[in-house]
Amino acid sequence: MGTGEPVWERVADEVLRWRVKTESGFAVGSPGPVSKGERVIVTAHCLGVTVVEPVEVVAVVREPDRVGFAYRTLPGHPVSGEEAFIVHRHGDQVHLTVRSLTRAASQQPWRALFPILQVAQRIVRQRYLRALR
Repeated sequence: MGTGEPVWERVADEVLRWRVKTESGFAVGSPGPVSKGERVIVTAHCLGVTVVEPVEVVAVVREPDRVGFAYRTLPGHPVSGEEAFIVHRHGDQVHLTVRSLTRAASQQPWRALFPILQVAQRIVRQRYLRALR
């Protein structure tokens, strides 16, 4: 993400305000900072189709050198799993780590579309990594 205290402060604040999602093209139904237990509707628009992604924040980390959050998907989400966005620093270097653990959702049509969704996830992951630069 960059180097130095100003980069750390900016990126740490932005990740806790959903900017990693909103700067990647998603709309997030929460204007404020993430909070554990919060249920949020994330919305994606692709080729004229609106995809609704209900999630619940399961963890929030606020440590001197590590900040971020994780959420789990809720019924109605196109996939089943968890995703985490963690900003960490080593010395002067600021990094963003994105972790996704997903499997096919139980409901159709998403279950049948899972192979296509996996390709979309790879594209979105690249957007996440560029979102806070």
